[in-house]
Parts: sequence; C-alpha cells; structure tokens
Amino acid sequence: MQGTLMASHPPARVLVVDDEPITARTIAAMTRHFGHDVVVTQTLEAALAQLDAGSFDVVLTDLHLGRGNGLDLLREIQQRTPDVPVVMITGYATMDSAMEAIQAGAYDYLAKPPTLASLGTLLDRAIEKRRVMAAPAPEAVAEPATLAQERPERMTYIAGQSAQMLDVFKMVARVAPRRTSVLIFGESGTGKELVARSIHLRSPRSERRFVPVNVSAIPEGLLETELFGHVRGAFTGATTTRRGLFEEAHQGTLFLDEIGDLSQPLQAKLLRVLQEHRIKPVGGNEEIDVDVRVVAATHQDLQALVHSGRFREDLFYRLNVVNIALPPLRERPEDVSVLLEHFLKKYSSEYGNPPKRFSSDAEQRLRNYAWPGNVRELANVVERAVVLSTSPVISAETLPPMIQQGTASDPARSGALVSLDELTDRYVQRVLEHTEGNFTKAAKILGISRRTLHRMSARKRDPDPADRDKLSRDGSV
Repeated sequence: MQGTLMASHPPARVLVVDDEPITARTIAAMTRHFGHDVVVTQTLEAALAQLDAGSFDVVLTDLHLGRGNGLDLLREIQQRTPDVPVVMITGYATMDSAMEAIQAGAYDYLAKPPTLASLGTLLDRAIEKRRVMAAPAPEAVAEPATLAQERPERMTYIAGQSAQMLDVFKMVARVAPRRTSVLIFGESGTGKELVARSIHLRSPRSERRFVPVNVSAIPEGLLETELFGHVRGAFTGATTTRRGLFEEAHQGTLFLDEIGDLSQPLQAKLLRVLQEHRIKPVGGNEEIDVDVRVVAATHQDLQALVHSGRFREDLFYRLNVVNIALPPLRERPEDVSVLLEHFLKKYSSEYGNPPKRFSSDAEQRLRNYAWPGNVRELANVVERAVVLSTSPVISAETLPPMIQQGTASDPARSGALVSLDELTDRYVQRVLEHTEGNFTKAAKILGISRRTLHRMSARKRDPDPADRDKLSRDGSV
C-alpha cells in the first residue's frame, strides 16, 4: 500500500495496553502501519484476559494504567510467557521506574509520544527476539523478578522524559548489576555523581560503601596517600598508619570524579591497581588485596587528552569499558518542568513551607533559560525562589537577574533562523505540555479543531506525507 512502511518481518500480533484512548489508538495505528495485527486494551484486567485468550508476539504497555500498573502486567507476562518481549511506554520516566522495568524483564523502555521510525525499529528488534529465542527455563527468569523486589532504598533523584535521559536510565539498569568499570561523561552540574551513586545502589555492592573523591580538589602531593594510604613514618608528619580510599571502598564502589586531572605518575599507579586489584600504601613494602568497583567521571574529552599525550591510552580503555554520556540540560528542555516540580516540592518541604508553584511568566522564563550550570544551577535557583518568595505563587521578579533577562535556549530566540513549520511544531508541543497531553484543551487554546491538532501532532512524529495519510485513514488523527 502506498505510504506504508513495511516491517522487515512477517506480520506479528501485538497487544497495546494504555488507559488513554487517544494514545492507545495512535500507537495502534502506528503499529498497524507496519502491517501488524493489533489488539487494544485499556486496563490491566482486560490485558490479562487477552493474554489468556490468545498468544502475542510483542506487548506495548503504558507504565501507569489507572488502577493497575504496567510493571504488574510485566511480571504476569514473565510468569506466563517469558519469551514475549514487553516494551514499557511512559510520558514520565525516572531512574527508579526504568531500573525496575529493566530488572523485572522489560525488553525496552520508550518515551511518549514515540516516533514512527523509533517504534518501527523497536518492533523489528522485539519480533526478531521473539521468533529466534527459545523459551527460557523457569530458573532463568526468577532472578530479574527478585532483583526488582529487592530494589535498594532510593537516595538519588534523576528524572526526565527526554529520549537522552531514557537512554541513560536503561544503561544504568543494565550495567549496575555487573562489576564492570564505568566512565561517565558530562558537563559540570549534569549529575555525574548521582548517576554513579545510582549504579552503586542498584548493584550487589549496595550494602558496602560508596566512596567519592574529586581528583581535582586534592593537591597532587596528597592524592597518592589519599587513594592508597600510608604507613607510619612514610613521610614527615606520618605519625600513624592510615588507610586509603581504595581500602575504605573495599567490596564497594570508588567514584573518581574529574579523572582527567589525574597526574601521569598516578595514572600509572591507578592502572596497576585496576589490573592487579592490589595497592601498596605510601612507604609500605606489603601489597594489600582490594575488591573495588571503579566508576570514573570527567567533563573533559579524554580521547583528546590521550591524543595529546596527557592521559594514558591503556588507562582510558581500562576505565572506558562502559561509558554513559549525560546530556546538558539545554539539550533536553522537555525535562525542565519535571525537575522544577521536583525541586519545588523538595525545598518547600525542607523549609516548612506550603507547596508553591511558579507563575506562568516565571515558568516560561525558566523554560527559556539556557542553564549553563545544568541541573545543579536549576536546583539552586528553585531553592532561592522558595526562600525569597512570600507568596504561594512564585513570580518572575523573584528569579535571578540573568533568568529575568531571558537567556534563551530556543534557537529561534537566540538568533538562529528556523522554518515556520518548526516554530509551529514547537508551539503546539508547548501547549500540549501545558495541558498535560489533553488534546481537547490544547485545541481550544490554539483555536483549531481537535482533528487538526491530531494531524499536526502526527506530522511532527512522522514528516512523510504518505505516512500521515495512512495514519489518517487508520482513524488515529
């Protein structure tokens, strides 16, 4: 059929579960777009009834199902037909929900609204897995469910609905149970230490210590003894033997922040420790066995430092077994509202204030700000606003001058020229965010029909006119 993107596999049977009718119809239409047979349900009970009545190749389920929960559905499927891939789809993602979904056995974790291309690729991979994978023995699926039930106490807050943060969540979920070294890249304030703590808390080492050390904050002459310890008499003033941070982190996790600032001599010593799992305290003759998982982080381009000879190539590859790149906040503006809401609740509670909110003008300025200090700066701005505001509604006048002046993160406001269609799409998306996805309210604000709004939203997800026509014929727009 003209305009239909054909799947690379024969048609599959897909169960779509979402308690929002418009979203369910849209995802179903997109799935049918690839030639698959689709069954739509809106509740946990109805989904289980469909699974009892027949078999499916893939399940696409919302994380929140009114009275039910997508994770409950996932666990039921794991018990009944563990070879059926389950994809969680959500409009609000957190590290905890992603971790629980992945460890409970979810095949993948997708943000709303999915694009036609991303959904098609994901369906291809999931169907391929379903058709080539033999059903695992019951023992093979027991461990992930247990891990999900024994989720460690939440001590960090990392949230977002952007595709970039979803990728971070999934990577943390997959690497945390291993002992692999991890290298985290990101600008200052993006949350590198929070990610490192999340890896530790969700690992088998969570009952042991997480020991953070900022390499750039410790003078080079003291860093060696800080890391490896020293024996009595090793140097002037060493009146007692002292354990180093590697020993403190034994059977736990050592977080080395700003690893790019490590001196060449210490790079060589760190490499030896990573290879042999032994340390030698300064001034000592005996080596000490250590079992430490190292997570390192940097805001620098380590590969460039390797090419310039300032960072050892062998150490780089030893640390960079798995790497996680944290995007700056300006590249994921859709996450600003999520973070603002969290920090408003956090600081209002800490200072004993009733819940506060930003005025529409203040929130607009916060959305438009470029956030050079990333999440750390956003948290500081919200705390300042909560402290200074005497009203339940925080006005723009309470914000710092640089935000009141409107440093824009929008390319159209910062001087870059964009097309009229792109500006329209951005404004439509902003209104939909304001109405929390309610198409009726958004259409009223925009002064257009709901059908037109659906068509514009589908155009943003799928720019190909032929594909839009197909979606319209399927009745989703």
